[in-house]
Amino acid sequence: MTTQDKLDKGLMLPLMEEFYTIQGEGFHSGKAAYFIRIGGCDVGCHWCDVKESWNATLHPATDTNKIIRNAVKYSDTVVVTGGEPLMWSMDYLTAELHKNKLKIHIETSGSHPLSGEWDWICLSPKKNKLPLPKIYKKADELKVIIRSKQDFKFAEEQAKLVTSDCELYIQPEWSVREKIIPLMTDYVMENPQWKISIQMHKYINIP
Repeated sequence: MTTQDKLDKGLMLPLMEEFYTIQGEGFHSGKAAYFIRIGGCDVGCHWCDVKESWNATLHPATDTNKIIRNAVKYSDTVVVTGGEPLMWSMDYLTAELHKNKLKIHIETSGSHPLSGEWDWICLSPKKNKLPLPKIYKKADELKVIIRSKQDFKFAEEQAKLVTSDCELYIQPEWSVREKIIPLMTDYVMENPQWKISIQMHKYINIP
């Protein structure tokens, strides 16, 4: 079987980095988790803080079993992120992690078909490449990045597509946070179904 065959089946993945840290965003903020960052993304947000993840060919095709062996050493919770991890099949990775009794979360734009079995799906939709319809009803958490006032309307439009049980978060785009956070504060006080997510890990200087 070629490397490309293994990538197609999820038996290898373009691994950018993996690390044990504290979840810094959203519903699970403050919890310890092992992060697996997969290379490759075709969404292309201009404010992305991991643009180096976009080109999958820059990140070594890594045996998924090796990734799993590393993950089980650290935490009972694994967060798969990117890049856009759903560009690759997540079926094998999640099946094997579940065999090891780990809880598995994903952070995704939802712009590619959902694969894998997840304990928590954080959907972070982007205007320039919207989520595929099927993922909305499976999302446990909706996290919308706020860069300008117009993004509140986008957040409201996206919230109409998820279930009533989905946790709703807005998060300031880091480079304009000082300007946006006061607007977000007012918005959440007027719309208490939403909560504010802050990139805590950037404030406490951890990965």
